[in-house]
Amino acid sequence: MDSPLLALTRRSAAQAGSSHDSAAAENMRQLLQLRWMAVAGQLITILVVHFLLGVKLPLFPMMVVIALQAFANIVSFVLLSRGRVTNVELMLGLLFDVGSLTAQLSLSGGATNPFVSLFLIQVVLSAILLETWSVWVLVVLTTVCYAGLAADSRPLDYPANIEPLISDLTALGAWLSFVLSGTLVAMFVTRISRNLRARDAFLADLRQRAAEEDGIVRIGLFASGAAHELGTPLASLAVILSDWRRLPKIAQDPELAGELAEMQAEVQRCKAIVTDILHSAGEPRGEAMQSVGARAFLLDIVDEWRSTLARGALSVDLDGLGDAAVVAGPSLRQAVWNLLDNAAEASPGDAALIANCDAGELTISVIDNGPGFNESQLASVGKLYNSSKGAGHGVGLFLASNVARRLGGRLEATNRPGGGADVRLVLPLAKPRR
Repeated sequence: MDSPLLALTRRSAAQAGSSHDSAAAENMRQLLQLRWMAVAGQLITILVVHFLLGVKLPLFPMMVVIALQAFANIVSFVLLSRGRVTNVELMLGLLFDVGSLTAQLSLSGGATNPFVSLFLIQVVLSAILLETWSVWVLVVLTTVCYAGLAADSRPLDYPANIEPLISDLTALGAWLSFVLSGTLVAMFVTRISRNLRARDAFLADLRQRAAEEDGIVRIGLFASGAAHELGTPLASLAVILSDWRRLPKIAQDPELAGELAEMQAEVQRCKAIVTDILHSAGEPRGEAMQSVGARAFLLDIVDEWRSTLARGALSVDLDGLGDAAVVAGPSLRQAVWNLLDNAAEASPGDAALIANCDAGELTISVIDNGPGFNESQLASVGKLYNSSKGAGHGVGLFLASNVARRLGGRLEATNRPGGGADVRLVLPLAKPRR
């Protein structure tokens, strides 16, 4: 989003945004900047015409108008930092500019003043910034002001030595007014239009996120319902396996007994997963999130993953972490777990987890030697059901992307030059725990 050119009307990067409110605030800053330019331009023009050309102007009332414009700008700047900008406030700002211009023109020739065309700048800006009814209010009032200037205004008192040059000076003033109007319209309208496009892009992103949130809710409801239904058959399997273990044929066969013990362990793990799903479904958002050491957090995930689902070798490089900390919880643990599962499935022979810190961010890279992503998958990585495995797959990267975004980070994916994929979770660092 474009920031104003003048330093007085800029805001810090921490305040920047692209929402509807921030776009309106940025547009108000553009108007404040335009008013500062009007103050400087009027002051210079009045001094040149009065002292250099010798045209007697009512300096005191004209300087009062300029002072009022400067004061209104300062007050508007102070109020702008305290709240959102509404359509009515934008309209009042433009009406004030119309009134100021009308006052200055009425003191310097009225409708015969070549700078009367500056009224069009306010009309053009209102057509871009304001709601329809507000635009017509400003158009009507501008028309009334123009008519008032044509009916009654203070004529210019030209000195005798420049009376032969009045037509040339009027033509020069008209040309300067045209150049000034065209330059200001081109400069500010393009910047304001970019602000509005940034706002529209922000709203489109919000709608996309709302759709993804709806997908998460549906997945969560389905998962909790499925977990509830799976409880009974898992309990039955546990009872049957326990009974089988006591059978003499199985107890006397070490191979069968070992396989049965492994089956019981997997059933217990399934029951634990079901219990976690049911517990998380009723857990308030943000609960169990805390600042933890990134190295210990990732090592714990790797150790557990290796002992349960490891399908091949996993190399781990956490040397670049130091004492870095990250805000973590069950959702981030599951996100990293999903990335490891995907890597192991894509390249059963080898996978790697590399983590490092740079510029206040923690990057967790999971690398595989599989076929990588195609172009359409890279363009929509993290979208629901975006997977080469077919319908119903692709939930892991979708959930990982949403977890990263909730923590203020992002999910990135690239294809490695030598083959395989590199999927990265980029997260903001937290303050190290003491």
